[in-house]
Amino acid sequence: MEYNKLSTICVQSGYIPKNGEPRVLPIYQSTTFKYDSADTVGKLFDLQEEGFFYTRLANPTVDCVEKKIAALEGGIGAMCTSSGQSATLLALLNICNAGDHIISSSAIYGGTTNLLAVTLKKLGIEVTFVNPDATKEELEAAVKENTKLYFAETLANPSLVVIDIKMWAEVAHKNGVPLFIDNTFATPINCRPLEFGANIVIHSTSKYMDGHATALGGVIVDGGNFDWDNGKFLGLTTPDESYHGVIYTEFAGKAAFITKARTQLMRDMGVMPSPNNAFLLNLGLETLHLRVKRHCENALIVAKWLSENDKITWVNYPLLEGNKYYSLAKEYMPNGTSGVISFGVRGGREAAMKFMDHLKLAAIVVHVADARTSVLHPASTTHRQLSDEQLISAGVSADLIRMSIGIEDVEDIIADINQALDCVE
Repeated sequence: MEYNKLSTICVQSGYIPKNGEPRVLPIYQSTTFKYDSADTVGKLFDLQEEGFFYTRLANPTVDCVEKKIAALEGGIGAMCTSSGQSATLLALLNICNAGDHIISSSAIYGGTTNLLAVTLKKLGIEVTFVNPDATKEELEAAVKENTKLYFAETLANPSLVVIDIKMWAEVAHKNGVPLFIDNTFATPINCRPLEFGANIVIHSTSKYMDGHATALGGVIVDGGNFDWDNGKFLGLTTPDESYHGVIYTEFAGKAAFITKARTQLMRDMGVMPSPNNAFLLNLGLETLHLRVKRHCENALIVAKWLSENDKITWVNYPLLEGNKYYSLAKEYMPNGTSGVISFGVRGGREAAMKFMDHLKLAAIVVHVADARTSVLHPASTTHRQLSDEQLISAGVSADLIRMSIGIEDVEDIIADINQALDCVE
């Protein structure tokens, strides 16, 4: 049975136990799987039969979680990875080779900026960073003959820029390339980028999807809505000699992208999540729809409170009326953006650090988007490797505090913020 409501998908999709089987998704903690016939194993390697033969490529526990996430995003298939960073890397390398070009929003997570600007450059892949608020004309102006994709975050970490997904998709498709969207902060509960024209969706599942800061993970979701057979993506449309000469678009049709990602890149790079981590992720997904709603409700209340406090110089939360991205947020995420807000404390960087040091309920951690309220100073942590120019492009000021509002009682969260502000002169 297929489910249409996201809340039901969170709880029921992916694993459907048969008569007498475990009610809860089991952990298949095994690297390999036994067969009685050598011919059967050969057919598995040739992709002629479905099944599991080695956990680096596929595992029953992981497979169920992949099916659930694909259903949540409205995609035709998904592949889980060991981290969000590895999901981004594999998604990009799946269609990019040395000599290719990527166009990316400059307002993205600092680690992703480093991946694109430093590591991919070493691999011979060029990246052009553009203003996330770029016009159609500016987005088109960045296109080169070797451009392979556009990349952006639904809701940027930590600047909270909201991307106009439909416009970016329109420009990308006009130029014969796909749009990749990192949907980590919004989650499919608040936004399903594929419905607005995106083609590939990426998540760091370590954040809201896991929800408890227990398991690293990432996922790539294939929308199945892009025509790869336009002459630009030979890795998908010509024989892969490393895998029996298979032509992915002919063999897998709309699922060509995700099939190649698994059979070629996962095979060679081995960044599959452990079955145990997939099990923990599934537990988080079962309550995703409940937690995200509470995160968003609390964040909006806290953002409004901060905006009225004279010790706060500015507050950024897309669904605050008057916010630069309010209209886009209402269009793409009308029910909530995320639990993440950013703000500046009067007195600049020193005051911000002092404020953080006096928080009691909110923890200073290098993480975001789990059940507990947390806080971080991105300029000196997650975005520490960026130059001053890159920080400005990413929307990260020296006084910016990123606060991830948890699912505690909002009155306790505000009381903690208030007492910490009282300690700042």
